[in-house]
Amino acid sequence: MNENSFTPKTYLRTDHLAVGYQGKALISDICLDIKEGEIVTLIGPNGAGKSTILKSITRQLRLIRGSVSITEADLSRISHKELSTKMAVVLTERMKPELMTCHDIVATGRYPYTGRLGMLTREDEEKVDSAMEAVHAQELGNRDFNAISDGQRQRVLLARAICQEPEIIILDEPTSFLDIRHKLELLSILRGMAKEKNITVVMSLHEIDLAQKISDKIICVKGDHIARYGTPEEIFEEDAIRELYGIEKGYFDPCMGSLELPRPEGEIRVFVLSTDGNGVNVYRLLQKQGIPFAAGILYPGEIDYQVARLLAMEIVQEKPHENVSEESIRRAKEVIGRCEYVWNAGIVLGSTNERLNGLLAYARETGKLTERI
Repeated sequence: MNENSFTPKTYLRTDHLAVGYQGKALISDICLDIKEGEIVTLIGPNGAGKSTILKSITRQLRLIRGSVSITEADLSRISHKELSTKMAVVLTERMKPELMTCHDIVATGRYPYTGRLGMLTREDEEKVDSAMEAVHAQELGNRDFNAISDGQRQRVLLARAICQEPEIIILDEPTSFLDIRHKLELLSILRGMAKEKNITVVMSLHEIDLAQKISDKIICVKGDHIARYGTPEEIFEEDAIRELYGIEKGYFDPCMGSLELPRPEGEIRVFVLSTDGNGVNVYRLLQKQGIPFAAGILYPGEIDYQVARLLAMEIVQEKPHENVSEESIRRAKEVIGRCEYVWNAGIVLGSTNERLNGLLAYARETGKLTERI
């Protein structure tokens, strides 16, 4: 088989695109190459222009400059009817259709395929039912679309998009009104559409931790240009996210995919001794209480270290794959000497860290050992 057959084809391309309002460009020189079956997510601060880009590539806003093409066809030359069979759109604007049930809304996704009378066939009705089932909205079928919650509306609109059987789906903040369960279900559905049906997904998300986990490519939108465009591994670096969002208080941890509030500052009061992730909850408890702390003896790369480097005032660490050394024990004792308490958050002893047992004994002898504050 030809190796090129494994290379996804470009589905959507923008060439030096400029988008904005009333002839004024807000973001310029947008050059994207999005492959078939890719999940591409726009991230960036509120007001950065993510929605403006999405509205422009869905022809809801006139392009200022440049072009958008789908499978090498200029978007401006594709008829509305043809485009409706290729592209499904789920935007954040509140729809207020009169006297339409949720089933009616989902069924509109089939209209590009019906005849002049707009009559749905039995097959169309089956696809409507299947789409509603996919988003767990079967019980909403007979309810007035205007009488349901924002989260339920979002699921119904996604069902309409699924029902449309598109080649590409564009979504603007699709998880905004959803609880955790439905956020995960929606993103799982989108991933299935992309990877099993080769549907291209372009969306904006506020939840950068979810964007990191689901996306093949990330578009960082800030200022009058695309700040960065690449894989999550290329984009999600601590300094890059800090700069993108202008974070001054707190941290984004790319390894854990989590946001952390600022560390407590001041003289260290507690030394937290832990291994195997047992220290993380203690670190966050001390942070919430505003108690500055040190952590050890930790190895770079382990879970405790990843969180402690953001929340602890000081870390006593050991070289990776090395036995805990006498020097590390000496440093830990020096830090303990400056603390009021040593909190044993839980240590698991093995051949490399058996010296921690002696450190526990030292903390006990000094009268500082505790398992709570």
